[in-house]
Amino acid sequence: MIIPGQTLENPVTGERFAFTETSATTGGELLSFELGLRPGGAVPILHVHPVQSERFRVVEGRMRFRLGLRTVAAGPGDVVEVAPGVMHGFANAGDGAARVQVEVRPALEMETMLAEVVAMARAGRLTRRGLPRNLLDLALLARAYDGEAHAPLLTVGLQRLLLAPLVLLGRARARGHEPSLA
Repeated sequence: MIIPGQTLENPVTGERFAFTETSATTGGELLSFELGLRPGGAVPILHVHPVQSERFRVVEGRMRFRLGLRTVAAGPGDVVEVAPGVMHGFANAGDGAARVQVEVRPALEMETMLAEVVAMARAGRLTRRGLPRNLLDLALLARAYDGEAHAPLLTVGLQRLLLAPLVLLGRARARGHEPSLA
């Protein structure tokens, strides 16, 4: 369980999460953290939050946000808001570190998802871009947290349908069974 004051760092993407409010401290209403990004650091892929809104307030550095088909540059003091259902991504666009205060409403299981991705990064299970190396790991992660985020251009239902065979194989592998594909 994540607690306020705890910091997680993803060594692959350069993301650092310093938690100020968590799902537990806000009754599930809010997850708040300071996001630190090294130069070139970025969220791995464009994504969609089906029911959560995000608010980014740049504290230091230069950020680039992709909101749907628009690109937004933001600097200290600028606020970028992302409504539920909007495809988005972000990256540090400057030469130095960037710091952004992030609010996610409602919190759902976002902090747990962030912690799981950081654990995978530390274990060497992510590519340089920050995606799971193993397709079964990707399917399990995507299914576990599809209420928090999903791939752009897909509904949650379609993503579940497309990933179902991989999720079944991944769960069998996790239980110690190696199902035969023959």
